[in-house]
Amino acid sequence: MSERTALRGGGSGGARIVRTLSPALVLTGLLLVAGNLRAGLTTVGPVLSDITSALGLTSVAASVLVSLPLVAFAVVSPFAPRVARALGLERSLALALLLLAGGLLLRSLPGLGSLWTGTALIGVAIAVLNVVLPALVKRDFPTRIGQITGAYSVVQAVFAAIAAGVAVPVAGLTAVGWRLPLGMWAVLAVIAIAVLAPQLRRRTVVPDGQEDLTLGGEGHRSGGRSPWRSALAWQVTAFMGLQSVGFYIFITWLPSIERSAGISPEAAGWHQLLLNGCGIVGSVTCSFLIPRFRDQRLLAAAAPAFTVIAMLGVLFAPALSAIWDSIAGVAGGITIVLALSFFGLRTRHHAQAAALSGMAQSVGYLVAAAGPIGVGALHDATGSWTGPLLVVIGVQAVLLVFGLLAGRNRILE
Repeated sequence: MSERTALRGGGSGGARIVRTLSPALVLTGLLLVAGNLRAGLTTVGPVLSDITSALGLTSVAASVLVSLPLVAFAVVSPFAPRVARALGLERSLALALLLLAGGLLLRSLPGLGSLWTGTALIGVAIAVLNVVLPALVKRDFPTRIGQITGAYSVVQAVFAAIAAGVAVPVAGLTAVGWRLPLGMWAVLAVIAIAVLAPQLRRRTVVPDGQEDLTLGGEGHRSGGRSPWRSALAWQVTAFMGLQSVGFYIFITWLPSIERSAGISPEAAGWHQLLLNGCGIVGSVTCSFLIPRFRDQRLLAAAAPAFTVIAMLGVLFAPALSAIWDSIAGVAGGITIVLALSFFGLRTRHHAQAAALSGMAQSVGYLVAAAGPIGVGALHDATGSWTGPLLVVIGVQAVLLVFGLLAGRNRILE
């Protein structure tokens, strides 16, 4: 929409020109949508101990609560491209944002039922946003995939960092406690809907001679075999899933790991802000380097190595957790930009990108959902965080292998 002429059929007079939306407006809407992808999730970790104490949840139940959105990602992601084809990209985003706002508000209400139901709705909403957003980038910014993906990853990380950092202070402001930070990010979803509103009133028709960029159009039907039958697609999927395992373990359990080492709840919360904030550095660096390399193998190998260093630091020198969280944040910023960029870099057009995105996020987040649950169960069984941290290190070793495979300069057939 932002980089092509929009035409609309007009009665007997034939086609008439419709003024295109400003690329700046389209990009602003895209970035605001990205801001909603993590804020509602990263706000949970810093107050998770308060939630478990108030509601009597075990470590396993708490980790299931955090993993529930990931299960929703896995279940809903394969159907998100169909929603986008039926409603259009912008309307799909707006509907998902409405659902997200409702889920955030419901999650903050009293009662276990509200907490679980709201969390599930949040997962469904973000699943649609996760799948549709890379397709929007491929459609509207096809020559700047790495840069735009990096930009929205930065915005995503900024809001994730803010949400994590302010969760504990905001929870202490009123008698509502931890329920306030869990629900307040619904405001951001409403703002994103408002900015998207002008796009909802328009339907773009591609002029003669240009590729049909509508999901489900001819480009989709001629886009080659299904990604589910492609080895490269499975390599991208494995990379997506394994990098998500590390991220969701970090935002779920790092505050608890640090608190068990004698670090105050406030400091652990600010370390989460540092983790997500340094993700911005990794995201910017990665988006800058992607177009300057022939392929992405070096980046895909460097990030897991940084994470291993960070986890060894947390294990043997927890008093320096601010340093280790910063290193892990940079690594996480690199891997998420790579994972999202692969959807565009390894495909020929945006419909194929949406299909790969749906596959990778479905299987990947199903794998990722097991991470926090497994770590919580292992901690309950051993009473120690050593085993879980060693598991994270093992996951990073496997991530490096699939990063080297997915990082090759290849395109899905």
